[in-house]
Amino acid sequence: MGKPQLGKPRIVIVGGGAGGLELATRLGNKYGRKGKLDVTLIERNRTHVWKPKLHEIAAGSMDISAHEVDYLAQSYWHGFRYRIGEMIGIDRDKRQVLVGPYHDSEGREVTPKRIFDYDALVVAVGSQNNDFGTPGVADHAIKLESQLDARRFHERMVNACIRAHAQTSPLGIHQLKVAIIGAGATGVELAAELHRTTREVVAYGLDQVDPQKDISITLIEAADRVLPALPERVSKETEKLLARLGVNVLTGAKVSEIGSDHVSLTDGGTIPAELIVWAAGVKAPDFLKDIAGLETNRINQLVVRPTLQTTRDDAIFAIGDCSACSWGERGNVPPRAQAAHQQASHLYSQIPRYLRGEPLKDYRYRDFGSLVSLGEFSTVGSMMGALVGGSLVFEGMFARMMYLSLYKMHERALHGSIKVALDTLARLITRRTEPHVKLH
Repeated sequence: MGKPQLGKPRIVIVGGGAGGLELATRLGNKYGRKGKLDVTLIERNRTHVWKPKLHEIAAGSMDISAHEVDYLAQSYWHGFRYRIGEMIGIDRDKRQVLVGPYHDSEGREVTPKRIFDYDALVVAVGSQNNDFGTPGVADHAIKLESQLDARRFHERMVNACIRAHAQTSPLGIHQLKVAIIGAGATGVELAAELHRTTREVVAYGLDQVDPQKDISITLIEAADRVLPALPERVSKETEKLLARLGVNVLTGAKVSEIGSDHVSLTDGGTIPAELIVWAAGVKAPDFLKDIAGLETNRINQLVVRPTLQTTRDDAIFAIGDCSACSWGERGNVPPRAQAAHQQASHLYSQIPRYLRGEPLKDYRYRDFGSLVSLGEFSTVGSMMGALVGGSLVFEGMFARMMYLSLYKMHERALHGSIKVALDTLARLITRRTEPHVKLH
């Protein structure tokens, strides 16, 4: 893997999500290229896609090739190292990250178990869905936690439509029925996208399927409203839009078990479904629980001080969804892409101070609002805090532009303003001639 130059500080970032990749890119651009820092990003995937866009991949409404970032190419162009693999441990005394062997899809070893030395370690491994031990989730439901999950769901969706078109017998009660458990942002956005893309798939010539009669989408939420983490007015507007789309919304409904073709509820009800998505609950990866004696909370997040340093080790930082960072009386900073972006920006300025032995400034979360996309031209959201002196709900094209701006901030951090502007122009031109939904 190559040894850094003698005396060059070593920064290891584990996790190439929104926060980790932005931090590696910015540190590499400013310090890695000039040989001032040795920056290494450890990530188990080969390419990066902004996680809030996974529902678009699942629904087939996004061209992945236009949005994914190849980690190896990104590292080459931006002055850091990319090393494939997954962290399996930390030796705090030796300041080393332990990375397990990486195997390809056929089970062959690509890289062996390795050790990476660090002077400062940033853990940015994100989060995953929390199934709360519900029976059948692992065997019968798909969780949208990665590109692989999203692609797997999309393939199943297209195959379900083709199967229904080709069969001569009547459709089973569960066929072409989609059940989404969890009405947070992911569940709501997926429901809205699927309403459109399933009908577009059928329109490509699968004329034996009647989308109005045969296809249905049910969104199941244990809380008493959709988007329970957002203001109530946002929830109400979202429910109205979902109703207009024909999405069945069940609130106050708790799942007891997932079967191969149904979802069972605690009240005894059963929802037939051919495609089942689990999008409820959030937790940090299980391997973080008490890793190396660091303090973690009940959902495996690393507890950090206001400086984003872990409570038991000044040399280890945590950002993004895997970080439990206090937000005062409101609890912890919410697991949102904007938080990861802000924390990456904060550490970009603070890690050099840490390496020089200077006091670190505290991170303060700024809530710029929450936005939920309900299809190509419909978005609802709320602008919070200092921007409007309270809370304002809005929807429509303005909301959609704000939603897209969050993604553009991420792209600018990775590629710079000029490239983002040119790429955006190219997408606007080419989308006129491309199909609206991907069938592969």
